[in-house]
Amino acid sequence: MRVASKSPRVRILLAMLAVTAAGSLSAQPQGSSESNIVVDGVPAPDPATMTAGPEIKGVISARNAEKMKVTAADGSSTIIAVTDATKIKGASGLFGGSRTKPTAAALLNGLPVTVKTLQSADGQPGVGLVASQISFRNTDLKTATMIRNATDQRFEEQTAATESLRGRLGDIDKYNIKGTTNVHFDTGKAELSAEDKAELCSTATTAQGTENALMLVVGYTDSTGTEEVNQQLSEKRANRVINYLQQACGWKPYRMLTPTGMATADPLASNDTDEGKAQNRRVAVNILVSKSVDDLL
Repeated sequence: MRVASKSPRVRILLAMLAVTAAGSLSAQPQGSSESNIVVDGVPAPDPATMTAGPEIKGVISARNAEKMKVTAADGSSTIIAVTDATKIKGASGLFGGSRTKPTAAALLNGLPVTVKTLQSADGQPGVGLVASQISFRNTDLKTATMIRNATDQRFEEQTAATESLRGRLGDIDKYNIKGTTNVHFDTGKAELSAEDKAELCSTATTAQGTENALMLVVGYTDSTGTEEVNQQLSEKRANRVINYLQQACGWKPYRMLTPTGMATADPLASNDTDEGKAQNRRVAVNILVSKSVDDLL
């Protein structure tokens, strides 16, 4: 359902995003550090003092020098510390028959991995999961390497496109909202229906026809559940929509502003009824054009 948004909260979000619009639009090669992994300064404890944690399976979606984010098939993400003691396993002979063991440099974005973890035995605050072993298939590493290399080759072209937009958007303090599409979810869920998927691609097609259009995706929940659970769920819903827009609908990442989850904030209807809750379990996809650019069209 496509509606025009008059929400003051969306306008506040736009004002906040305007300050960082240029940074949000920057195209990043896969080999760069990811700012959304926060190193909290707590050193990893001695593995001998830790107990076995859960086994994590998924795709590496972000990396920095000390940590990586692994995203599972259901969209959930786990941040895991990588230390000098972490064993990295891949079959020998990957590089022309070399028997050199893989290192942390092989942990590329997009690589499917299985991670055995350790966790604090005494629940020490600030200590998360630590990888004891990371394993992957050589064929997957080859694919991730090819994608990384291809991305490097295309990066100059993508950067030029980003800089073109940045040049016109760098001084923006306001956006015009050209339209808003809401997709809805079942209680506690983040799965998209076939109807929602079609609506998202239709929205992307409309936005493609709007010169200099950007997208802002905002996730929401109803009042069911705790504040913490709802915040995580709203972010998960927003990320699920962004992934579909980019992967299935062809929307370019550099034309997407930083997504956010707003939990129960800014409800469309009362949470006192089932019908109202159903309206509030949503992700809003806003098509935006900077006011300074829109005035020239």
